[in-house]
Amino acid sequence: MIEPMKNFATLEEDIINCHKCKRLINHCKSVSTEKVKRYQNDIYWARPVPGFGDQNAELIIIGLAPGMHGANRTGRMFTGDSSGDWLFKAMYETGFANQSNSDHSNDGLHLVNAFICSTAHCAPPQNKLKSEEINNCSSFLTAYLDLLNRKKVIICLGGVAHKNYCKIFKIKNFPFAHLNIFDHANVQLIASYHPSKYNTQTKRLKWDAWLEVFHLARKIID
Repeated sequence: MIEPMKNFATLEEDIINCHKCKRLINHCKSVSTEKVKRYQNDIYWARPVPGFGDQNAELIIIGLAPGMHGANRTGRMFTGDSSGDWLFKAMYETGFANQSNSDHSNDGLHLVNAFICSTAHCAPPQNKLKSEEINNCSSFLTAYLDLLNRKKVIICLGGVAHKNYCKIFKIKNFPFAHLNIFDHANVQLIASYHPSKYNTQTKRLKWDAWLEVFHLARKIID
């Protein structure tokens, strides 16, 4: 376990400098050298990616992990890939972001009353995390949630994020299903499918059902 964090800057520094999961660290570096053709000229971040957003946020979004050629490349969660396209378009339409695109870390994006963190902070091979890797990162997640003390709504994106959150906080009666909602310690938890390319292309997650997640969060906060 890491020591309790004093502020966001300290937490971010500890995340970026973490080397607990050798498999993930090595994978992040490997992806940055064995680049896909469309990003041949990009310099990859290739390190653990911290959360970002409004530090006084009432909405917290918990993702899975950085994308190999998204956040692992750009250094900002949900930035530079199709999952981010879906996420920020929905956040913009519901007033949680100042723009609908997230292309690179200096593109002018600002979150409004929202903060994004993740189950793990390194991009995993085949987008699959091992249990010990999730456990290694859980203290970072709890540190973020402690610092974000104005939270009213938490959205868990995908079954892994949902399961991990329930494990950390010993919640046993909140099954995962899209748009399931649960009241825990005066915070409304919303379960949602992750806007991964697989989920969106197969229509497992359709746009209207995705947007409803953020309309629900907005209704609770307002």
